[in-house]
Order: sequence, then C-alpha cells, then structure tokens
Amino acid sequence: MNEQNSEKGQRELKPETEESELVEWIKSILIAIIIAVFIKTFIFNTTYVLGNSMHPTLHEKDRLFANKMSLYFSGPKRGDIVLLDAPDTDDKKYIKRVIGVEGDVIEIEDGLVYLNGQLLEEDYIEDGIYTHIYNESKWEVPKGHIFVLGDNREAGASKDSRSFNTIPKSSLKGVAKFRFYPFGENFGIIE
Repeated sequence: MNEQNSEKGQRELKPETEESELVEWIKSILIAIIIAVFIKTFIFNTTYVLGNSMHPTLHEKDRLFANKMSLYFSGPKRGDIVLLDAPDTDDKKYIKRVIGVEGDVIEIEDGLVYLNGQLLEEDYIEDGIYTHIYNESKWEVPKGHIFVLGDNREAGASKDSRSFNTIPKSSLKGVAKFRFYPFGENFGIIE
C-alpha cells in the first residue's frame, strides 16, 4: 500500500510542477520585457538612415545604435552625430552632426564653416564641397540649444540648422556611435 500511496502522491505533484514551471516562464518573459523597455527608453535605441543628408559618413539603409546615456550626463559634443525630433515636421527623426553648442558662433562664408571665428576642420565631408546657405549665414547658439548640419552640403541635400535654426537639446533622442548594418568595411564605430 505504501507504493500505491507513493505513486498517487507523485501523480498529484506533477500538475503542480507543470503549473509552477509555467509561472516561472511567465515571470521570466515579463522580466525580459521590462528590461528591454528600460534599455530602449533610457540606454540606447536603434535607428536606420533614410536619404543622403549625412553622406559620405552614413548611407541609405545604414542601421545604427543611438546611445541615450551620454545625453543624460554630458550632453552632445561638437562632432557627435545625433538623432533628433524633426523641428519642421511631426513624427519624423533627423540624423545630423553637432557643429556648435551653447555659446558658440557659427558662420558660413564662401562655402566654408567657421566656429567661433576659426575655420572648422571637417574631415568628414567630401573635399572641396561648398556649404550652401539659405537665409542666414551667421548663428549664435543660445543656452540649451545646439547647431547641427548634415555632412552632405550640396544645395538642398540636408534639412538642418541652416534652414530651421538651432534646436533645443530636449529634442535629442540619442548619439549615434555604432553602425551594426550592413556588415563590411563600414561596420563598427562611426567617426
């Protein structure tokens, strides 16, 4: 009889074990979702490039990681490639390079960019490219704002601070630091 009671006890435990295993799976999935949402909200995001406004640095359909953490602690720095809410349209993001931060004076003269009176060395744009202006040629970056340009300076190739002026830092969504697709020679850290 002891064997029958023992078998009966094992049969009764089996459904509880399956139920507790299911609960553990659900807990694990919920924890993974919470961690993923936390990472996407506060640490980094992924994005892809549409258009050629950042050519030759970025190309159509490049996929990037945008780091959000640096925005919380140090803010964007000159030269950073940032993801931002488009100031001239809803539900759209732009990818641009930070040229000036608060307190800087940017001037475009004869197709060249000057930062605080000094010619800006821009090894990320094509040699000999002419930086066009639209309405203004000189900007002072106010507190809490940045001045951004696309790396493609051809006429009409990039909507940036030349057309919509400086942008508030609060519109920034991340700093693009790493290209994870396509694989090949451009894979890796973005300069």
